[in-house]
Amino acid sequence: MFLAGFLNQLMHTGCLTVIDAKGRSRRFQGSRAGPEVTVRLHSRALHWQLYTNPMLYTGEAYMNGTLTVEDGELYDFLDLVSRNVGWRQPDHWLQKFVTTPLRAAARRLRQYNPAHRARRNVAHHYDLTGELYDLFLDSDRQYSCAYFQSPEDDLETAQLRKKRHLAAKLVLQPGQRVLDIGSGWGGMGLYLAQEEHVLVQGVTLSEEQYKLSNQRVAEAGLNGFVSFALQDYRAVEGTFDRIVSVGMFEHVGLGHYGEFFDKVRDTLTDDGVAVLHTIGRADGPGATNPWINKYIFPGGYSPSLSEIAAAVEKADMYISDVEVFRLEYAETLRHWRRRFQANRNKVAALFDERFCRMWEYYLCGSEVAFRHGGHVVFQVQLTKNAGAVPQTRDYIFDAERRRARQGKKSDSRAA
Repeated sequence: MFLAGFLNQLMHTGCLTVIDAKGRSRRFQGSRAGPEVTVRLHSRALHWQLYTNPMLYTGEAYMNGTLTVEDGELYDFLDLVSRNVGWRQPDHWLQKFVTTPLRAAARRLRQYNPAHRARRNVAHHYDLTGELYDLFLDSDRQYSCAYFQSPEDDLETAQLRKKRHLAAKLVLQPGQRVLDIGSGWGGMGLYLAQEEHVLVQGVTLSEEQYKLSNQRVAEAGLNGFVSFALQDYRAVEGTFDRIVSVGMFEHVGLGHYGEFFDKVRDTLTDDGVAVLHTIGRADGPGATNPWINKYIFPGGYSPSLSEIAAAVEKADMYISDVEVFRLEYAETLRHWRRRFQANRNKVAALFDERFCRMWEYYLCGSEVAFRHGGHVVFQVQLTKNAGAVPQTRDYIFDAERRRARQGKKSDSRAA
């Protein structure tokens, strides 16, 4: 009864039909036309669980096979729900007065990420076998938002555009020293060294990423120009002309923002430039989805722009440029989701069926969060000196066009 009342209040677009654990069918029709999806609940416990904490128990039920989609696909179901929820969280009395306040109160504890805990959290996600990531990422293993400038862009092109866009914002000069915080599988660092002729030092907490990125350095013949260390960002020493961090800030934790930006300030030269690329939320400070926190990114949090800005201000740095990517990550995740589905049998052979359902839910849920749920990507440029970058943004686009022309010339010579 409680769940039915909640769904009646929730649905304003499309139609959701729910077949409960007793086989009874109930149709929840919105006042506006939209998708129609049917789901079946195979456990009576879900009638109460989905009312008390839908953000956690919907994902768990799908993983465990106690919630199945009968009419449509998982993406269709999550897309329909997300369209109806939008930026707001479910607001019935239990959510409003119990669940949501508890999540808000616990968020700093869940994001407590000293070095030892940060390494364990990173291993949970990034130290899965590299074969998994080869099945859905691009060939450079870029695991962050791509930059689609045209509907015709494929994933490889869009990820190259992302690297080119970041490099332009760094305003690089040959021979400069660059720190890559959260260097992943090495793609960004290798690109900067090869295309911009700079010296790159990357740090990661993932053993799998550390091993592969250094292997790639050797294969590219870039020893002495690029190096990657298995190291926490807080342990980095020395100074750098440029600092870049792509897709790592989400793992820092709200209580550690001061540490992060103090480290950026202290390791950046006086005329240096830093660029931060991070998932963010457009609806202001919040708390991490409990299912994501439990199964996908423990200790993670996507910040609001106000939370970033407040921490930068305390670190005595300028925010010299901000760009907001709105639907680019939704398109990136669409490519990843389709590649994952095309290779689902291979993923099942590496892990099991429950793992496949967990990652399907992660990829589909993340995509709809960027389409309808107020999630975005922030690119924030930071300086210590007001004159460290040009006054207008023309230099960004000029650098991108110049690099694109050079790339086409290199491709024609190779052909």
